[in-house]
Amino acid sequence: MLAFLFTFFFSLQRLLPAAPEKPLVLQAAPFPVANPLFSVGAVRDERPGRPAVAWLLTPTSATVQPVELQGGTEAALRQFAARSLPAASARYRVAIRVLECRVQEVPTANRQAAGQLTVRLAFDWQNPEGRTHTLTEYRSGARYQRPLTDRTAVEAALQQNLQGAFGYLQQWLTKAVQQDARLATAVRPTFSYDTHQTEQDTVFYDPNRPLSWNDFTGTPRSKGKYAAAVYSSFAYQGWPRLNNGVIDLNIRLKVFMVRSSSWVAPEQRTAYNLNHEQRHFDIVRLVVERFRRKASPDSLTVDDFNSILGWQYLKSFTEMNHLQDQYDQETHGGIDAAAQERWNRRIDAELRGYGVLR
Repeated sequence: MLAFLFTFFFSLQRLLPAAPEKPLVLQAAPFPVANPLFSVGAVRDERPGRPAVAWLLTPTSATVQPVELQGGTEAALRQFAARSLPAASARYRVAIRVLECRVQEVPTANRQAAGQLTVRLAFDWQNPEGRTHTLTEYRSGARYQRPLTDRTAVEAALQQNLQGAFGYLQQWLTKAVQQDARLATAVRPTFSYDTHQTEQDTVFYDPNRPLSWNDFTGTPRSKGKYAAAVYSSFAYQGWPRLNNGVIDLNIRLKVFMVRSSSWVAPEQRTAYNLNHEQRHFDIVRLVVERFRRKASPDSLTVDDFNSILGWQYLKSFTEMNHLQDQYDQETHGGIDAAAQERWNRRIDAELRGYGVLR
């Protein structure tokens, strides 16, 4: 009977599943950069089926057993990042997607385990407008040998490869922040005006260079209610440049009149009429000053600043046409001297408010 019980006990031991292996522990590895450009937020395990990270040989068996990271893959990597990276806030808070992380072992002739580690991670970043960009991927691997009773080499290989991933991302960001517009966190517009009179048929607005009748070279109209007309408008050009994660947007503004499209009847070359036409030119400059203030850093997004700027330009162009029509209607083309004087004062006051006139 006793022999039967022993036989039954050992048979039952063979039938029972082996006890699960203790999980692998990732020790913190202090990052060599004091102020890295990134910190780690979310970690997502995107491996198909989310299998165990490691398949290791055990001291008592010639077969491999599945072994997980302590706390699971996502929690272990989050904890490793939190303990390895400095606590100070960084410019880019990235998310890690685990695409591959696997350790596979086979036995060797000298009763050791030969292991191969493969790691593939993707780094994502969400910009201030909420758009997520996959910045880069990290691929790495390692081979090792270890005694069956000592798993230190496995944990060390994982630690070194993850530390290598963080070092790779730091190097990648250091270069990309100067050239990859996806990393921009803000748009910083600056404005300048074309005032140099470099084109024969164009006069650029300059408060120190008022119009003269010599600027009106177009053929006078034989009929119509106006004694003169000035063809004035505005345009802009933009040159974006990434500077340490900020898009420096240099906007060149052009307020201009076209000589060949502007005309005056010979008998109407008076100072009063010239002032009326000058005010049309001044109105364009006023609208452009308003346009400048609409194109503020808060209104321009890093993803779509060109489209936003173009839309603001079209709205300002419509505003300019409306204001020009209002000016002519209220002054009756300059015939109403009292209305003309009111507009003179209004335009001068606004130009002074914008710092155009002193």
